[in-house]
Amino acid sequence: MLSEEEIKFFQYWEKNRLGEKKLSRQLTAGLPVGLSLGAAILLCFFTGWYQRAMMEANTEMSPFVLIVAIIIIAVVFGIFYKKQKWEQNEQAYKELLIRKKKEEIDK
Repeated sequence: MLSEEEIKFFQYWEKNRLGEKKLSRQLTAGLPVGLSLGAAILLCFFTGWYQRAMMEANTEMSPFVLIVAIIIIAVVFGIFYKKQKWEQNEQAYKELLIRKKKEEIDK
């Protein structure tokens, strides 16, 4: 028998699963996670945590390249993060659907 929490998830995911799959939705929901990763990279970079990387960056790198790289990392990480969450939720939904059908057959 499905628990109350599983039933609520099943109903929610049944209504919203196609909307959650859209790339634009995944980008807007995953971007804060990606930007926090980018902020962590910038924090490590500007604190001088790795001296050799700092020396290389000060001599050969443009700040524009660093900003573009951080933005690309943030966007890609955010999209992959939300795609992975969508896959987890879809898997749970399919498992609950199978359990629900199995319970209906047993009755």
